[in-house]
Amino acid sequence: VEFLYCDLASMKSIRQFVQRFRAKNCPLHVLVNNAGVMLVPERKTEDGFEEHFGLNYLGHFLLTNLLLDTLKQSGTHSHNARIITVSSATHYVGKLHLNDLQSRCSYSPHGAYAQSKLALVLFTYRLQHLLTANGSHVTANVVDPGVVNTELYKHVFWVVKVVKWMTAWLFFKTPEEGASTSIYAAVSPEMEGAGGCYLYNEERTKSADVAYDEELQRRLWTESCKMVGISDESSGVP
Repeated sequence: VEFLYCDLASMKSIRQFVQRFRAKNCPLHVLVNNAGVMLVPERKTEDGFEEHFGLNYLGHFLLTNLLLDTLKQSGTHSHNARIITVSSATHYVGKLHLNDLQSRCSYSPHGAYAQSKLALVLFTYRLQHLLTANGSHVTANVVDPGVVNTELYKHVFWVVKVVKWMTAWLFFKTPEEGASTSIYAAVSPEMEGAGGCYLYNEERTKSADVAYDEELQRRLWTESCKMVGISDESSGVP
């Protein structure tokens, strides 16, 4: 195990991380996009993005795109490289505001968090579409880990914290249990060659209806490329 520092809330840090990783000339068979914040007060990343959208979504969007060439080179016909992105059941109530992705008009911690998780699902489906169109030996899937007992809840209201403390042993998954579906997506032979799936409890299930809107997927992808400063190579792909 080797650690390389990467701050997903910093576009500069992400680019530096990718440079350091590439310098090692290592193959990349599995990328798990798992970082996140939840219900934080209104604040911005160093690049000026609303923190939920900037860290949960844009950081992973940029990281994945900068590592795509390495992933494509590492995958083979019999052993695809795999991209696993961790979303949340919260995406079912999320709304994507393309004209206000930074929640500047009105900020709601719950709304901003749900939007970032919906964006991750839309991103995964569009990414798989592009990978398939290019004939790449890479698959992209999105995972719902369930309700997991971690420090992600440190910004919730104090009453919720008390209830969580009292009931976590009964209703919450342990971190190990929460990681199981991501691990399944990363290494299970059953997922070989399968992409564009939404997984919960190690099973394929249906995501929110809006996540299948291909026009919305395309528009989010194009806007995301502009925001992180990379070229939109998907512009010619329907």
